[in-house]
Amino acid sequence: MQLDVLLREIRFKAVRSSGPGGQHVNKTSSKVEVSFVLYSSDALTNTEKVRLMKKLASRVSSEGTLMLSCGETRSQHRNKTIVIKRLVALLEENLKVSKIRKKTKPSKGAIEGRLKIKKGQALKKANRKPPTLD
Repeated sequence: MQLDVLLREIRFKAVRSSGPGGQHVNKTSSKVEVSFVLYSSDALTNTEKVRLMKKLASRVSSEGTLMLSCGETRSQHRNKTIVIKRLVALLEENLKVSKIRKKTKPSKGAIEGRLKIKKGQALKKANRKPPTLD
């Protein structure tokens, strides 16, 4: 992933933020929405695009656009830096290749020990019961 190219491909849109804030929130556009088109990005290789489309399928639109927004602060500039950090972190996290899990098997000693403890617990519980009247 080429970060400098990615930052040039991002499209920003400022909209009015919701929530409390009085008159200030009604007249300023402090919330920032970021859109990033995965399909046509030059910052990503084809394998990276496929991996992101697979992992972020629920967050990507049918046109291949990834949308994020931030309206946490009253400053448009701070919201912009926050949403850029979120986008980069999201892409980096989903580009990581997870290790393949190797199947393991418990040792014979571990299996025997578990069964021995289990048998002991069963005997302890059985000895607590009152004797049967035969």
